Amino acid sequence: MSVPASSQSLSLSVPVWLQRSATTIVLLLTWECASSVGLIPARILAAPTAVAGTFWSMLASGELESNLLVSLGRVVIGLSIAIVLGTTLALTAGLSRVGEMAIDAPMQMLRTMPFLAMVPLFILWFGIGETPKIALVTLGATFPIYLTLFSGIRSVDKKLVETGNCFGMNRSALIRHVILPGALPSFLVGLRYSLGIAWLSLVVAEQVNANAGIGYLIMDARDYMRTDVIVVCLLVYSLLGLGTDFLVRVIERYALAWRPSLIATS
Repeated sequence: MSVPASSQSLSLSVPVWLQRSATTIVLLLTWECASSVGLIPARILAAPTAVAGTFWSMLASGELESNLLVSLGRVVIGLSIAIVLGTTLALTAGLSRVGEMAIDAPMQMLRTMPFLAMVPLFILWFGIGETPKIALVTLGATFPIYLTLFSGIRSVDKKLVETGNCFGMNRSALIRHVILPGALPSFLVGLRYSLGIAWLSLVVAEQVNANAGIGYLIMDARDYMRTDVIVVCLLVYSLLGLGTDFLVRVIERYALAWRPSLIATS
């Protein structure tokens, strides 16, 4: 069945970004209309216009920025520790059979545990300060980095290793020039997963005796039934997740420029 020429010309005249946003715009308009006529009470879910007004007022007062910096600091510290820890463990297990026997089984056991359920133990071990919050982010973000980098190291094409041996490379040179570059795509995928889990961990961590941070704002807004503030904070979390994922994509594009698929699309 052919598409009418008028429909084709109309779709061509509408910008692509508007076509992609059409569903979102319709949902927002429906949400606003339902709130205006009272179908969705403000105590259940604030209207989009109320959410937008609250967002700008929180920006103007500096409340959002100050708490955002606290949350970013927690994620940066926790994720940095997770990258170092996960990379070290993956290299040890991936490059050595002895290391694999010593590390992989315990890591797989820990991975299957619900890490968010560790909050009570972390409070008992580390108190109620910043340490349990950072520890929770670190724990959640370590496993994707370990798993993907370990898999990437073990998945390097053996023909590349054999070629390196033919060129007289020693083990150290093979690791630097063949194995690690071959495992880099897997590591970056794991980093993207870790970023998502880090923000998820932070949502929970900041609801445990926090006095600052986006999660603290959510808990405070819950006590006062401020659904507009809760929605603003949830949007901030989602934007932070998208922003950090985009940053990794940019790093991926430049770090993996040697891959034919990326060269072909540039």
